[in-house]
Amino acid sequence: MGLFISFIVTLGVLMIRSSSDDLVDTNYYEKGIGYDKDYNRKNQVQKDHAEPEITSDDSLKIVFHRHATGHLKFIHSSDKKMDRMLEIVSDNHNQVNLPLTNMSKGHWKLLLEWESAGRAYLYEKDLRVN
Repeated sequence: MGLFISFIVTLGVLMIRSSSDDLVDTNYYEKGIGYDKDYNRKNQVQKDHAEPEITSDDSLKIVFHRHATGHLKFIHSSDKKMDRMLEIVSDNHNQVNLPLTNMSKGHWKLLLEWESAGRAYLYEKDLRVN
């Protein structure tokens, strides 16, 4: 019984000393203000049927319906330090090819923000790198 009580007290002390709370985003207020903007850009993808075709093997291939410029953010589910952001510009065939050789294996979330024909879009997709 004494071991159990000391275990619970130790967990309580560690919780109080913790500097970060993983359940609350550090920029939650700024993200809350920009929520409508993100929501509208996600809906614009549906309205214009502009969902890009994304395939992956040794490289990530993104095919847009029209010429596109924007940002692609790779978000790693287990380590924020591995996140990266890339600028993208589609080629003459409205494609973007990115090598995945330097990406660590595992689950990634892709956050794709782009502009095409004067409209802004936002698209999210889960990706598994093998």
